[in-house]
Amino acid sequence: MKKKVGIVLSGGGARGMAHLGILKALEEFGIEFSHISGTSAGAIAGAFYAANYSVDEIVTILKKSQIFNFSNFLIKRQGLFAMRGFQGIYNEFLPTNTFEDLKIPLYVAATDILKGELVYFSSGNLSQALMASSCIPLVFQPIQYNDSLYVDGGVMNNFPIEPLIGQCDVIIGSYVNSIKKEVDQVHMNNIVDRCFHLAMKSSVQEQTNLCSLYIEPPNMSQFSLFNLKKADEIFEYGYNYARSLEKQIKELDL
Repeated sequence: MKKKVGIVLSGGGARGMAHLGILKALEEFGIEFSHISGTSAGAIAGAFYAANYSVDEIVTILKKSQIFNFSNFLIKRQGLFAMRGFQGIYNEFLPTNTFEDLKIPLYVAATDILKGELVYFSSGNLSQALMASSCIPLVFQPIQYNDSLYVDGGVMNNFPIEPLIGQCDVIIGSYVNSIKKEVDQVHMNNIVDRCFHLAMKSSVQEQTNLCSLYIEPPNMSQFSLFNLKKADEIFEYGYNYARSLEKQIKELDL
């Protein structure tokens, strides 16, 4: 019987382009996925992939729509920004807008800010789930959905492996927020990013140990969270790193 292979895609803003490079490499090794789980940028990349777009098509869509370049969508309201600009993109490229029409089952992690708990969406309105999962706190207004308010899934879980446990024989993890451990200086605009991901890394360590294969391209902090100018470079960086893991990938015996 063919093994069921799931993949976990972390958040990471524009660094999420590396997920697509990693997916491209894994495809070239003949890997097909039965389930996908993602947070924020990982949920967005995972949704397009689950909708049966090719990796190259997804790269084109994300670059053209600038969906990871959040500054293009900022409509200020009450001190925060609204996410309305994203809705049109999802309407265009995911027109049926339901989890049920995806070709691969997808789990999207978001944080219910009222209940203080993590929620996994896997049915119903796809665009609302994606906006909830990628709603960066203190930047965007929380997303109102299902009688509650949601913010970025990465607040509580930036590596949502849990929905795949027990469903998949093999779980591959893709984490795109590695930071360089020792640096000479940190610019002011990078301090929040660095602190956030230092704290996040310690919280996901236990989850990454549950992966059959864990892929974490080094020094991803060289790429900005919010700038797609290096989209092609980020994609190639993820692709080349995953290709370098040929031995470990073949050891999965899929």
